[in-house]
Amino acid sequence: MRTEVPRERLRFFSDPTMPPERRSRAKPERRTGSRPNRKVPMKPDKKAGAGPGGPPRKAAYSSQRKPPAGPRAAAAAVRIAAAAEESRLRELNRQTLEEDKPAVERCLEELVFGDVADNEDALLRRLRGPRVQVQEDSGDSEVENEAKDNFPPQKKPVWVDEEDEDEEMVDMMSNRFRKDMMKNAGENKLSKNELQKRLKEEFQHAMGGVPAWVETNKRKTSSDDESEEDEDDLLQRTGNFISTSTSLPKGILKMKNCLHANAERPTTARISSVQFHPCAQVVMVAALDNSISLFQVDGKTNPKIQSIYLEKFPIFKARFSANGEEVLATSTHSKVLYVYDMLAGKLIPVHQVRGLKEKIVRNFEVSSDGSFLLINGVAGYFHLLSMKTKELISSMKVNGRIAASTFSSDSKRVYASSADGEVYVWDVNSRKCLNRFVDEGSLYGLSIATSRNGQYVACGSNCGVVNIYSQDSCLQETNPKPIKAIMNLVTGVSSLTFNPTTEILAMASEKMKEAVRLVHLPSCTVFSNFPVFKQKNISLAHTMDFSPRSGYFALGNEKGRALLYRLHHYSDF
Repeated sequence: MRTEVPRERLRFFSDPTMPPERRSRAKPERRTGSRPNRKVPMKPDKKAGAGPGGPPRKAAYSSQRKPPAGPRAAAAAVRIAAAAEESRLRELNRQTLEEDKPAVERCLEELVFGDVADNEDALLRRLRGPRVQVQEDSGDSEVENEAKDNFPPQKKPVWVDEEDEDEEMVDMMSNRFRKDMMKNAGENKLSKNELQKRLKEEFQHAMGGVPAWVETNKRKTSSDDESEEDEDDLLQRTGNFISTSTSLPKGILKMKNCLHANAERPTTARISSVQFHPCAQVVMVAALDNSISLFQVDGKTNPKIQSIYLEKFPIFKARFSANGEEVLATSTHSKVLYVYDMLAGKLIPVHQVRGLKEKIVRNFEVSSDGSFLLINGVAGYFHLLSMKTKELISSMKVNGRIAASTFSSDSKRVYASSADGEVYVWDVNSRKCLNRFVDEGSLYGLSIATSRNGQYVACGSNCGVVNIYSQDSCLQETNPKPIKAIMNLVTGVSSLTFNPTTEILAMASEKMKEAVRLVHLPSCTVFSNFPVFKQKNISLAHTMDFSPRSGYFALGNEKGRALLYRLHHYSDF
């Protein structure tokens, strides 16, 4: 059967204008037994499909099945192209510069940098030196790897001490002072860093905060210009550049109640004397139980150093010598004066003072220069003794009965208060009365004290009034007027004490409980926060004293307790 081919199809195969490659692509497949226009259905090719009755066939690789390129590869290709273009421009610029350089300069660069003119990257690697080999990520592009090469090398430590890495622990139970720093029972061991922090906290707590000298070291000048101007100003003038500490503010006194000074040797007898050592951080406590004890002052445990027992000798008063090497003590019913030599450890009794006719020796004072000893007698007499030999130098007399006496700060004068309410001023060298005046409003004097800076004289009377005078007015005027009359006590003032900086006057009465006041100077106002009336732990105060630099205040009562207070304003003992 003859099949007629359409004319259009004949034109398609016989068109001379069609290109040969298109003509070959447009050539239809010819299969036997199939129609030209019929499409043969194709089964989907499997990955490992096998034909019927034959071995498995592998899928033919086709370029049309390649997956499209990802955005990361495209970005990497762009960066590579940019880097290549930058390298080409750099090389073109270098060649242009090389053409302009003279031959001598090119020769010098070759001697210094080597023959690396054709490879600038080699020169950079040579200047940078060897670096630590780092395993590069296979997925990073060449541009990213080149950027990593620009970072400086990471150097390894030459030597590592294994003991530095092991944090050493400190046993807190092996030392009694470390036990007090434990906050709970589980802190048996602490690291050195933790222990250092704990010690710093304890120091700041004991000092009432960070000391002023620490804050001064932390301060920095705002600019270098200001510091240079200060240095120039310092070199251009003269004067006293030593600045004093900030004065004590009035109103409220920052203080802390510490453990009793005699906690390691408790007693129920009345505390008759309490005094701080003039040189060491030690406090002396004497009581009517015939004992004198020395304690180290730390505000926490106050460990006992030594105790002295004097048989049948109730201590009426005990005092350190001016140099702190001796302790002097008198009794309530004896004329013997005991002297304890602390260096030799000997107790020396002075049974009789030549020229002294007193049957009982009780109240006495030691001069600040350590030269004299002043003993109050009877019938208005008081006696001046040599501190070295304990021999009588001279005796002086006032009208009526002598109530109290004290030395001036320079040990050149003696102030004596009589039972008639008069105050006498005597010269130590000439033993003459320099002045006599009536204590304003006083009918019966009980106590007297002088400040260490030679500025004030305080007189206490039986009515509870304390008059504060200027020492100059006491020497020059026959009827001096007090600077201030303190009337915060209503019973007889038995104790008066100035602190070493003359900023506090402590006054107390042994006739009424909690009758203790601290007066601020020079404002002559009473601190409102002492004593704390809700606690009522002072009871009857019989003796008081301040530490050499006013850091502590001690007070003895009739219950056998030597109360100890930390004054935070003063950073030292």
